[in-house]
Amino acid sequence: MTAPRLMLLDSASLYFRAFFGVPDDRTDPTAPPVNAVRGFLDFIATLVRDHRPTALIACWDNDWRPQFRVDAIPSYKTHRLADGAITEEEVPDALAPQVPIIERALAALGITRIGADGYEADDVIGTLVARHKGQLPIDVVTGDRDLFQVVDDAAGVRVLYTARGGVRSPDLVDQAFLAEKYGIATGEQYADMATLRGDASDGLPGVAGIGEKTAAKLITAYGSLAGLRAAIDGGDPAIKGAQRRNLEAGSAYLDVGPLVVRVAHDAPVPDDPGLLPTQIADLSAMSLLASEFGLTSPMNRVIDALGLA
Repeated sequence: MTAPRLMLLDSASLYFRAFFGVPDDRTDPTAPPVNAVRGFLDFIATLVRDHRPTALIACWDNDWRPQFRVDAIPSYKTHRLADGAITEEEVPDALAPQVPIIERALAALGITRIGADGYEADDVIGTLVARHKGQLPIDVVTGDRDLFQVVDDAAGVRVLYTARGGVRSPDLVDQAFLAEKYGIATGEQYADMATLRGDASDGLPGVAGIGEKTAAKLITAYGSLAGLRAAIDGGDPAIKGAQRRNLEAGSAYLDVGPLVVRVAHDAPVPDDPGLLPTQIADLSAMSLLASEFGLTSPMNRVIDALGLA
């Protein structure tokens, strides 16, 4: 009997990767693009086959740029806005129509998909991790370093990081990986380090003059961002010169940075265990998708990986 294991997918990270990594081999230019759909389904088949989860949840961005994060730091993800848009994310024209097809495919197969209005997929993942950690091992699949913050060896939470080796050969991110790569001890410390460092790709300024290595050393030395800020306020003589000036100047940013960097642990996520399907949920819908979009092979690979064949 397979030991219980929960797998949480950062879905947008995966379907963007599929879109850019799987060739669009349409011979008929009027046919709808489905390379991201095929890639996403193949990713699921590979992950299920290689890691044998007993529960699988595709976590969804119901809001890719939540208002509470924009209120905290208005520059959050502004570079990803579509031209002239206030809220709409810039998505490649050939990817946008594929996302609803992925949704339909998941529903037909019976694979759980969960989002929460006003929250990102990261927050859905953070909430599900907080809800289930310590009860069973959890694998979070993503190409986004932000989710390293959920790593927790004692609770059995690790990240399968796809940015380098892809889904077939992901980096297994645990606390040893964090220590070797970043010089920090825990997922919690990663979030604090990331706040100090900032992230230009998300529009987070960080503290001027504080790069990744310095941020890691400071968090390690003081245990946490709160510990560092207490030391600054307390006049710790070890924090001096330009470093002290930069940290003091960044005080207003540090007040709000954690609100943006840290994933939510209390998003309104339904209590669905996400157990793997024991049968195809909607055979007619699956057959229609397979014939309409030429998805027979990737669908069959998922079915085979799930043991539904």
